[in-house]
Amino acid sequence: MKTRTFWLVVVLATSLSVISCSRDNGPVRQAVSNKDIYQEAYVYGFPMIAAYKALYQFNVDTTNSQYKGPFNTVLNEARVFTYKDTSIVTPNSDTPYSIVQMDLRAEPIVLCVPKVEKGRYYTFEIADLYSQNYAYIGSRATGNDPGCYMVSGPGWSGTTPAGIKKVFPSETQFSLAVIRTQLFNPSDMENVKKIQAAYKAQTLSAFTHQPPPAALPAPDFPKFTDDAFKLDFPAYLNFLLQFCPTPPEETALRAKFATVGIEAGKPFDLAKLSEVQKGELGLAVKEGYEAIEKAKLNIGKDINGWTVGAAFGNRAFYNGNYLLRAGSALAGIYGNDAVEAMYPAAKTASDGQPLDGSKHNYTITFAAGQYPPVNAFWSVTMYDGKTQLLIQNQINRYLINSPMLPGLKKNSDGSLTIYIQKDAPAADKKANWLPAPDGPIYLVMRLYWPKETPPSILPPGDGTWKPPAVQVAP
Repeated sequence: MKTRTFWLVVVLATSLSVISCSRDNGPVRQAVSNKDIYQEAYVYGFPMIAAYKALYQFNVDTTNSQYKGPFNTVLNEARVFTYKDTSIVTPNSDTPYSIVQMDLRAEPIVLCVPKVEKGRYYTFEIADLYSQNYAYIGSRATGNDPGCYMVSGPGWSGTTPAGIKKVFPSETQFSLAVIRTQLFNPSDMENVKKIQAAYKAQTLSAFTHQPPPAALPAPDFPKFTDDAFKLDFPAYLNFLLQFCPTPPEETALRAKFATVGIEAGKPFDLAKLSEVQKGELGLAVKEGYEAIEKAKLNIGKDINGWTVGAAFGNRAFYNGNYLLRAGSALAGIYGNDAVEAMYPAAKTASDGQPLDGSKHNYTITFAAGQYPPVNAFWSVTMYDGKTQLLIQNQINRYLINSPMLPGLKKNSDGSLTIYIQKDAPAADKKANWLPAPDGPIYLVMRLYWPKETPPSILPPGDGTWKPPAVQVAP
């Protein structure tokens, strides 16, 4: 009720702003312009604020249940994610995660990886504060041999030391490495722990055994609240922009943002805005979020009820399409580039109706020999359709993936059926049960290191392999 009242005030305030300026066409144009600039800035900054949520909860707020540890340190999770993990939406539950939140302000960070046995997939996805993926280390990108790689911040111009295989320049002064290490089965966790323990992160000075540069004081990180995605977004965006030097292609855009008080490192006091200005800001947030939701739903093509497309990449991939970048962050921030992983997503069954575990049971059947074509592995993961988070269930199963195939029951013709329902199916089907919520369902298929030759899901939306439809069970 409070939310509805708030937006009513927003719309009323905006309407009054237009009426109050109706005697002069100039101010009317300015009022609309301010609202449009706020909205453009909201779409631009949305993934940055989502990235900040993860940074703050993972690495700053030691009282938070999601806290992992300090900056510039490999922080390992010797487990897969569950319904208790809520900092990011649509997390995978296939691979134990490790992360390194890198503070690149003083000097570069060196990431070293061990030799990983052939057949085990791992990847370092390295993203900047914009949430753009700009570098990869791992099975697909660099192979499974050992090596050290350096991540440098904007403006760094030092000498690359011996022993560094490659340098990855970051556009922003903070950068996150999301590390995924393949787990074959529960008994394989000890092997994963050994690999995780061999991942190393250190400052360049520590790597070269040289005196470190002068330490920089920690930023005054603002406490993250959900208001960061609402009327307080300009204050959070101003804080983040100070760590993001203006790219040449964004000079005019940043100047436009500055006309409404959105500028790197500058204070933004919501309380000092007039009611008219708050109305403009509020309507911008409302319409901006609606546009982002729509963009999320329109990523890729509808293939058998699954949305198949490319949503994640570097600056060149987005090519100024900030709405796609924001929609991708809303769909699931820190998703991989298409060549690293594809993410078909489904919210509807083959009949076009929304998936809902309170109304129906469902099935997905892979025809014999027609599993998702990958070089690594594939999975189908269940999420709550409202929150896009993993759901609590009686068997603690959040997905079915290819490493589980030996324990699944095939049909007489060699096909494989996955049973999607909130209540346990009959005993002969229980091995293939993927528990569903008692309400809206959101399914995500993951194809890690998809094959590029037919049959393939690549290129995104136009591949020769198509995910099978989700069917309403009879």
